[in-house]
Amino acid sequence: MSEDVKKTGDNKSGPKGNTSRYKGKGPHNKDNRQKRGPPLSPAQQRRKAAEERISKWIPKTELGRKVVSGEITTIHDALATGLPLREAPIVDLLITDLMEEVIDIHMVQRMSDSGRRVRFAVTTIVGNGDGVVGLGRVSGKLVRPTITKALDRAKLNIIEVRRGSGSWECSTAVPNSLPFEVAGRTGSTRVRIKPAPPGVGLVTNQVGKIMPKLAGVEDAWSFTRGQTQTIYNFASAMFKALEKTRSTKLLPGQKEFHNMIKGVKQE
Repeated sequence: MSEDVKKTGDNKSGPKGNTSRYKGKGPHNKDNRQKRGPPLSPAQQRRKAAEERISKWIPKTELGRKVVSGEITTIHDALATGLPLREAPIVDLLITDLMEEVIDIHMVQRMSDSGRRVRFAVTTIVGNGDGVVGLGRVSGKLVRPTITKALDRAKLNIIEVRRGSGSWECSTAVPNSLPFEVAGRTGSTRVRIKPAPPGVGLVTNQVGKIMPKLAGVEDAWSFTRGQTQTIYNFASAMFKALEKTRSTKLLPGQKEFHNMIKGVKQE
């Protein structure tokens, strides 16, 4: 009987009985718990992933090699080279304060021989709020990877927007609006943007305010026709309209008269 008690005592003095021997080695010990900060937002998670991608990025194009070597330091110089922009990390390196907006996520269904296939179409806009903006749209099976791909597509479609004070009511030299009226069309959706004086703001719907704001346009009037409820067509028509600000040929003296600037403001 005494031997049984002794064996029982020996068993209690094992890993579960002798707590002092194993103190501090378990994952549930309060002293060994890692202090975690507040959870990151989806935008912060994407930014962190972009920084990790930049650290491991090896350029494969001529433009990417010039950016890594330090020969090109601004997005204006990169677009002025005429080389195709085919790597999203180039934009991440040249524009550190790039802002991202997801304006539309909708489900697309298609019938096939194997049944109904469901995919997600994502439309995104990127910009720095100072004359640079891009639009991207990608469809995929999963939402989060598709958002990342759509943001990369928007970075590859990035353009410089020419701004100025083109309103006849404007008496300031600050380029707060567009230098002249522009228009764009996608499908049945037509968008016309007119310059406005300071204080008017962006007179358009909630989706239409995002792109001019990320492009650095503070005041403008927007007029639309057609099926404007299709978010991608509306955003694409507005993007084509803003693209015409840099492709339109200027008259002699028009640049100085309307205080035009192209892309980022030069301090």
